[in-house]
Amino acid sequence: MNPPTPTTLGELKQSGYRPRSVKEELRTNLIARIRSGQPLFEGIHGYEETVIPALERAILAGHSINLLGLRGQAKTRMARSLVQLLDEWLPVVAGSEINDDPLAPISRHAKDLIAQHGDATPIAWLHRNDRYTEKLATPDVTVADLIGDSDPIKAANLKLDYSDERVIHFGLIPRSHRGIFVINELPDLQPRIQVALFNILQEGDVQIRGFKLRLPLDIQFVFTANPEDYTNRGAIITPLKDRIQSQILTHYPPTIELGMRITAQELRSPKEQLARVRVPDLLRVLIERIALEARESEYVDRKSGVSARLTISALESVISAAELRALHNGEDSTVARIGDLQAVVPAITGKVELVYEGEQEGPEKVAHHLLGLAIRNVFAELFPDPVKARKRVKAGATSERSADPYHDIVEHFEAAQCELLNGATNAEHVEELRHVPGLIDLVRKRHAYLDDEEQLLWAEFVLHGLAEHSRIGRTQLAGSARFGDLMSAMLGASTDDEELG
Repeated sequence: MNPPTPTTLGELKQSGYRPRSVKEELRTNLIARIRSGQPLFEGIHGYEETVIPALERAILAGHSINLLGLRGQAKTRMARSLVQLLDEWLPVVAGSEINDDPLAPISRHAKDLIAQHGDATPIAWLHRNDRYTEKLATPDVTVADLIGDSDPIKAANLKLDYSDERVIHFGLIPRSHRGIFVINELPDLQPRIQVALFNILQEGDVQIRGFKLRLPLDIQFVFTANPEDYTNRGAIITPLKDRIQSQILTHYPPTIELGMRITAQELRSPKEQLARVRVPDLLRVLIERIALEARESEYVDRKSGVSARLTISALESVISAAELRALHNGEDSTVARIGDLQAVVPAITGKVELVYEGEQEGPEKVAHHLLGLAIRNVFAELFPDPVKARKRVKAGATSERSADPYHDIVEHFEAAQCELLNGATNAEHVEELRHVPGLIDLVRKRHAYLDDEEQLLWAEFVLHGLAEHSRIGRTQLAGSARFGDLMSAMLGASTDDEELG
């Protein structure tokens, strides 16, 4: 949409334009969205009953906002999305550094221009996307960066004295006048820099060093912070916290289904890759479960959190592993396998902070431990408990086969082995699984709705699930997983290859 037609102050007055504050804009446009049934955000899931209502209340109240939560909880995305609540176009005095309102200028430049030209003063139109400013808080940020300072080069070029306010170089905050200003990771700002925000938040104006100048700025402030920062890297000083009117707590997806929805939405795999590789829901569930296990793990620092970016990177890695196999085998398409989950290890090790015990074990070992927990716990939800089945047999059930649905599979591995190569062709992979008696039949009996390709994936899943429950042995080799007798696998495993207990 093109900007409105008025190009001078006089034309703007004739158009009936009436200025309003940023918070009035946000409030009015939010009310219109609510009444029309439009969601506040697109692509934000799991916050419908918690974060979003709190954010709506803060906007209706005209509050400054602090989004407090662990990494990967869409804090920055929500802050950026608030731009959609601004009016699409905003008139400003042409050439103004701080987006002066033509009907209520605050800068010396704009006031002088209007005094000189009157209704002929040229105006420009600012799109709402240009009214958003974001600054990552780092220890080297200065007051001059945020507020401003005198500019000797400007003074020399304009032949002005340093006491003249026209030599001021405005910082990011004054340049965000009539817009949204976001500071990410607020606790990383040095305390003396945080002090500089007091007057802006409380009185709505800014004072620049060395000048008797007060600018009544109109800004919607949004901050983001991680709870761990209050005790580790830095802290939001108490007087500043007191001036931020609404603190809203964010959280991770409460269910696996929501996590899968977010991961699928954020996936950035090439279309060609997605056309070549099919990823059944079972694998997507396992990937989400890895993140859940990490958030509860004794080896992972819970205060640091486990970002949703872990599951996104993990799914992208699994798809890439399956595609790589298809390319090497000359296959046009393939289905991702349980064995492809080994590709998620780099995604885990780079995205979790370990506590002392985790560091002692090592990041890769912790990653394999989390992967094993995910398989074990999802298997227990989808199939009969292998441990209880074995106990029923030991208790003297009349028929081992009726008491233990895994009897034929376990009995097979007492005398035979099955090796699933990561690089095996589709045909080779199918052939290896079909050699295990009762395996496909078990999947069909328990989950008859699965198609042929998914049945094979679930059959592989059964082998890994039984290994995680210590019903059969599994030796993880470079490029393959070998299943066999439990005792032989235990005796053949070296100490370095043992999984975490």
